Amino acid sequence: MEVFYLLCSILSTFFTSLTLSLLLPFRFLLTRHRLPLSTSQFEPVSLYEGTVWHERRRPVRHSFCYSVRYALFDLDHAPNTPPNHLSADEARRITKTDGPVFLLTIPPSVGYEQNPLSLYYCYDSEGADKLLKKCIAEVTNTPWGERVSFVFDPNSDLVAKPLHVSPFMDMLGSWSLRANAPGQNLLVTISVQHPEFGDYFLATLKAKRVSLEAVHDHALYFWLMPHKVALWIYWHALKLWWKNVSFIQHPRYTNPSYREEALNRDRKLQCCPGLRQNKDEHMQVGESDSATEAERYHGERFFVWKDAKWPWC
Repeated sequence: MEVFYLLCSILSTFFTSLTLSLLLPFRFLLTRHRLPLSTSQFEPVSLYEGTVWHERRRPVRHSFCYSVRYALFDLDHAPNTPPNHLSADEARRITKTDGPVFLLTIPPSVGYEQNPLSLYYCYDSEGADKLLKKCIAEVTNTPWGERVSFVFDPNSDLVAKPLHVSPFMDMLGSWSLRANAPGQNLLVTISVQHPEFGDYFLATLKAKRVSLEAVHDHALYFWLMPHKVALWIYWHALKLWWKNVSFIQHPRYTNPSYREEALNRDRKLQCCPGLRQNKDEHMQVGESDSATEAERYHGERFFVWKDAKWPWC
């Protein structure tokens, strides 16, 4: 059933995207004479272009990189933001910050959305200055469409792996994350530390800000960007399978309590002086009223899971 649904989903996306792509030239002709995007000092949307790099060292070596385009939205002022994301007030409530909030994400294109990682940059206001205090990572797996959101320290943090992001990785690893404050350059690094394989996987996003004067239409700028990301995910999954990397079934079939186990492992990471800078945090637990969400407050840590939709659930 899942394979059949995946094929139907691919076909549906193909025809929808093809139809909307054919309409793009007409949309461009209608909007070409409009004034260019604001180039003042205050810009509610910034555009970035760069590369994503993945490197797997064990049990087999495998690496690849691809070009990518992202948008950085000022959630307090951007007129149009992508759907199904947090608002600025929600992000501030979660991170206990009081400054601006920016969302880094790949906007949907011609009816399709694919966002393995979106980031919220949450600042504290200190007079006329702003300081990046916390980040919220929003990780979505493919093809299931499950999502986990959690808070981390952008300077350096270690988080127990809370989501099955690949059928070629188990749930025993921890994610080491770093992110700089977006400016002209943007950098995000995620490495996986595993009890058996060690520091065996690295993913980086490096990007530079693009002048808004060079982009006259966001729809054309991000055309098929989500599709390209999905194509790379499926293609390299096939290559890993061809290299005989062990295929790991989704833990919901073999270990339904994997989320609780991730919380326990994260508690141990936060309590370990060798792995955490803040050693005096305590744990609080809260339950969501939604049947499709689970929320946990783990000291400063905040976890939210959103379940997959049928037929993946």
